[in-house]
Amino acid sequence: MKSDSRIRALAIFALACLAGCASKANDAPPASTKPSDVKLSTQQLQRIVLFTVADEHFHESMRSNGTVDFDNERATGVLAPMSGPVTKLLVAPGDRVQKGQALALVHSPDFAAAAGAYRKAQAAATNARRIADVDKDLLAHKGVSEREAAQAQSDAIGAEADASAALQALVALDIDPKALDALRQGKAAPQIEGVIRAPLAGTVVERLIAPGQLLQAGTTPCFTIADLSRVWVMTQLFGDDANRVSAGDTAHVDAGPTTLEGTVTNVAAEVDPATRAVLARVSVDNPHGVLKKQMYVPVTIVSRKDSTGLLIPAAAVLRDDENLPFVYVAQADGGFARRPVVLGYHDGEHDLASEGLHAGDKIVAQGAIFLRFIETQ
Repeated sequence: MKSDSRIRALAIFALACLAGCASKANDAPPASTKPSDVKLSTQQLQRIVLFTVADEHFHESMRSNGTVDFDNERATGVLAPMSGPVTKLLVAPGDRVQKGQALALVHSPDFAAAAGAYRKAQAAATNARRIADVDKDLLAHKGVSEREAAQAQSDAIGAEADASAALQALVALDIDPKALDALRQGKAAPQIEGVIRAPLAGTVVERLIAPGQLLQAGTTPCFTIADLSRVWVMTQLFGDDANRVSAGDTAHVDAGPTTLEGTVTNVAAEVDPATRAVLARVSVDNPHGVLKKQMYVPVTIVSRKDSTGLLIPAAAVLRDDENLPFVYVAQADGGFARRPVVLGYHDGEHDLASEGLHAGDKIVAQGAIFLRFIETQ
């Protein structure tokens, strides 16, 4: 009996508790819900600007930063063509030079050795040719055998080839033309001083040697000469931008007070493992020398490809608490409602709405933040 009484008491207590909980649940206020749209007064409407969404033709543009470099097709390092100490420097960094202009003088034994080798080869060639001509005449009168005449002719050809090679060695040393003419005429060349000459016209951007410095032929770097009328701007492309850019696209380089026009001439075929970027090369005319090597400049690249889509002002896009983009769309009743959107291409001023909007929709282009403030009040 005691057990039955105890069970009934527990059941009554449980029913009392359930009744109390139900009473509290009924007393709680209903959950608040935000309105589907926001209404503004006439005065408040003056603070916003609407934009009508429409299909537009556009050319995608990518903004990046670049570093100025020499046009490697118009720049070169000058190595010492001969060995010996520098006796005199004839140019300074910043000087403009013409192709073949003397840059420095070198007291080099290479010139004397090359001149001596040429004179010897020239004399041997002259003598061998004379013997070959005599043997040819003797052969006609049966004075020598055909074998001897052929050997003399072969010796003459070999000697003349050696003389030609010795002459080319002198030419490669950029020997003075007057001294070279004297050697060709069989005269002893005067004291010749080695000359380092400019291989192309341009500006001396680096001078790497000093008077008295000992040069090693083909090894010692002496000068860097570049044609600065055109330079390269190397810029990095990240993510999808690398797929939007191709050779031939137009580029705008911000060079301080002026903007220079350029062309993309190369897009790298690989990603830099350190930066995860693709390097693009922009060739830019630089007539006044505004761009300097290693200068850091903003670059805007405009694709040649024609694109179509719903471009909306970037200022119209806001993000919710989950960082998802949305815009405010004008409603038929005069209010404004949130509309989630999916964004694609972005150029800094516009976003491409790939989903969520249709042509003809009117969205808040200016004043969206004000509208959001009103909504949250």
